[in-house]
Amino acid sequence: MTLPAPDSIAPSLDLIEALARDAVLALPEPHRAAALQVALRIEDFAPDDMLEAMAIDSPYDLTGLYEGIPLTEKSVSDQPLQPDTVWLFRRPILEEWIERGDIALVDLVTHVVIHEFAHHFGWSDEDIASIDPWWE
Repeated sequence: MTLPAPDSIAPSLDLIEALARDAVLALPEPHRAAALQVALRIEDFAPDDMLEAMAIDSPYDLTGLYEGIPLTEKSVSDQPLQPDTVWLFRRPILEEWIERGDIALVDLVTHVVIHEFAHHFGWSDEDIASIDPWWE
């Protein structure tokens, strides 16, 4: 049996997760420590109920999502119903990566991760740009 060349195989969920975890570890302190407390979920596509709640017709239109209460809005009296979670959706990320054709996959995954954590931290566009130059 002949195996396909490694660069002809679509990046796996595990690879996307590894790239996302590396992006979290590259965050400056004190953000890194706080980001490590957020669950990271990698799926091929967003669940149908998530897409419906956001009124998104195509599952390819959502590359990532922050689900939780931003730190800027949390109170010590809040009782968490579920852990804060950053979701990444592999197939839409790969579709955007292919369509762009001019960026490395690691850069796109990092950009999506930072964008979603920006919701968690309540970052402004300036805050995001200081961490993710692609945002500028």
